[in-house]
Amino acid sequence: MNSKLLALSSKIIFRNPSRMFAASSAKFTKVNDEGFPDPLDLATGIEKKEMLLRLAGNDDPYNLKAIKRGVGTCDKPTLVPSAFEARIIGCVCEEDASHVKWMWLYSGEPKRCYCGHWYKLEFKEALV
Repeated sequence: MNSKLLALSSKIIFRNPSRMFAASSAKFTKVNDEGFPDPLDLATGIEKKEMLLRLAGNDDPYNLKAIKRGVGTCDKPTLVPSAFEARIIGCVCEEDASHVKWMWLYSGEPKRCYCGHWYKLEFKEALV
């Protein structure tokens, strides 16, 4: 048994390689302390736009974070940013409520929630 294993292993080790193997090392121009490139250099497309906006101070480029309600009267409604003609919004009418009341908000017309709070759509330029 050992002689067969020895003969097989010597064939594998000493035969001419049928495949070529090449290795190269790449050097990055910007490298952080751990030796990895900067993520901003590797990002492309929308991901890069998001990173650049966050570096510029815009923490919510798509307006997805919750908005604190303002006064919310008919004369001074809470402004909701949107790049479209309509947007669906949710109102947590009471602080300790466990549900959200959803409604469509259209540009140009302020809308009143069931709790009496007013909202108005405010146009904001899209990212793309």
